[in-house]
Amino acid sequence: MEAVISLVIPVYRNADSIPELLEALDQLNRRFAGDLEAVFVVDGSPDESLAHLNRALPGVSFRSQLLSLSRNFGAFGAIRAGMTAARGEYVAVMAADLQEPPDLVERFYEQLETGRYDVAIGQRTGRQDPGLSRLAAATFWKVYRRFVQPEFPPGGVDVFACTRVVRDHLVELNESSSSLIALLFWVGFRRVFVPYERRARQTGKSSWTFAKKLRYLSDSIFSFSDLPIRLLMYSGLLGLVASMVLGVVVVTAKLAGDIPVPGYAATVFIVSFFGALNCFGLGLIGGYVWRSFENTKLRPNFIIAQSETFDAKTASDAQ
Repeated sequence: MEAVISLVIPVYRNADSIPELLEALDQLNRRFAGDLEAVFVVDGSPDESLAHLNRALPGVSFRSQLLSLSRNFGAFGAIRAGMTAARGEYVAVMAADLQEPPDLVERFYEQLETGRYDVAIGQRTGRQDPGLSRLAAATFWKVYRRFVQPEFPPGGVDVFACTRVVRDHLVELNESSSSLIALLFWVGFRRVFVPYERRARQTGKSSWTFAKKLRYLSDSIFSFSDLPIRLLMYSGLLGLVASMVLGVVVVTAKLAGDIPVPGYAATVFIVSFFGALNCFGLGLIGGYVWRSFENTKLRPNFIIAQSETFDAKTASDAQ
């Protein structure tokens, strides 16, 4: 029997939080009257996450799948793998660190079950993180909304749920070096935002580093915006105007006899300015060319090395 809702959980360095996670899913499954399926995707995690799940899942009360990827493909690759394997009528995504409250999945389901919406998106109204982390996150998502997806909520998007139809369209978009969340907005459909407050991290350390955030931002910009090309065009236009003005100034100064060494300052300035502009432009164009090249390879976004399915353990089984 298929589940009503499948919960996809990417796992990376989450060994310490697995016992609490399984307990929270057990309670959530009771509220769903046993119709919950959990799809764990171990994304090449170097800790004992896979071993812990292998031992624990045969004895849990909810249906589950355990996918182990051949290496670390990143969070979006892991989520794609889990969504592809999910068997539920609805599919939700949640992190394994429990910073998003598990009952948010139930609220997603309540919205989708009405038939008025196809996608339910968690909207953070607050976050119990250190002040510096909150400031960095607020700056990141402000830039993201300004230059990539204006429809994003101010706090960004980490968790969501959708119908099977939306899931099918989403996993068909097999783009490399892209953003799954941005694709979720790109496909459209009827959306509803569900507010929640992000919890403080109880165990472990976040693997969402500044370098990963910067890569996520650049992938999103190059995949969903022509802003870099327009900036290059405007920079070239500005450089053209500046060079014309400088040319007039140099010619005027030369005719007035104010330049004893002809052409030295102007040559240095022009060469350095346009050399830097040229390198900058080549870098921007190279970003688009590289991503286009990556997509022509048609490499999969994930490779499943191991897959297991566990049936729910009933009370009679426990006896």
